[in-house]
Amino acid sequence: MLLIPAIDLKAGKCVRLRQGRMEDDTVFSDDPVAVARRWVEMGAKRLHLVDLDGAFAGKPRNADVIRAITEAFPEVAVQVGGGIRDGDTIQAYLDAGVQYAILGTRAVTAPHFVEDMAMEFPGHIIVGLDAKEGRVAIDGWSKLSRHDVIDLARRFEDEGVEAIIYTDISRDGMLQGVNVEATARLAEAIQIPVIASGGIRSLDDVRSVGKIAENGVIGAITGRAIYEGTLDFAAGLKLAEQY
Repeated sequence: MLLIPAIDLKAGKCVRLRQGRMEDDTVFSDDPVAVARRWVEMGAKRLHLVDLDGAFAGKPRNADVIRAITEAFPEVAVQVGGGIRDGDTIQAYLDAGVQYAILGTRAVTAPHFVEDMAMEFPGHIIVGLDAKEGRVAIDGWSKLSRHDVIDLARRFEDEGVEAIIYTDISRDGMLQGVNVEATARLAEAIQIPVIASGGIRSLDDVRSVGKIAENGVIGAITGRAIYEGTLDFAAGLKLAEQY
């Protein structure tokens, strides 16, 4: 199982938000490339980059920083989300060395967008489903849609996406533990891989996600925990690799 460090970008800096609120951020570094190097040198096989400004603007705002990271670590798979609303943006990211483009809000609000992108960029499209109490959130988590997370995931599976990143937004950035039960239910309902996100705080949480790896959960994204030190990334990585 992969343990994937998150690097959230705001105004060119590495930050973390609490529950997706742009006004509730903590700056961890002015040098995201150095942050990426830290995790790569510890053994990270994949990086999760989020353009927070892009997510709210609807178009990339930190593309230069993302390119600097992919150029510095060409051997590491990079997945990017935030502000990806069209094929040109995906192509630009792939040209910059990004492996996976993560579709969020547009995947929910424009029914044919995911299918079109999965067909145009096979093997490179991941959908991020952020949910609270089973309903999918959009627009930087500011709105709850009427869509059921499992129903949507099944539709995206049929449309050819590579994986689903599932985030319980009530727990993200709060260090309250992963919603293992909801993640397992989603993974059991679909055949494509699921990546768990939101709430990891300790080795116990890595272990909990590891126990549902056989359901189809191939990885877990961790952010605030590795920046604040409640999770030792190297130890978490070693543990995750046992599953």
